[in-house]
Amino acid sequence: MKTIDSFGEMCPIPVLRIEEEIKSMEPGESFMIVVDHSCVVASIEDKYKDGKIDVQIDEVMNGVWEIVVTRR
Repeated sequence: MKTIDSFGEMCPIPVLRIEEEIKSMEPGESFMIVVDHSCVVASIEDKYKDGKIDVQIDEVMNGVWEIVVTRR
């Protein structure tokens, strides 16, 4: 699975990186983005709450999130 490292990047940069990656994906494909700012997690949850893109968020250690994004 492709992984995008967004450590140290504040909003909206990780969200823009997700949008660019989604454009090149086929339905059913996934990738992971790793972030270290809670504001990014909140922005991603809000942006994709409509269900068109599946987002699974896991805080793997304090302050570090792995987010798996799947195009439906």
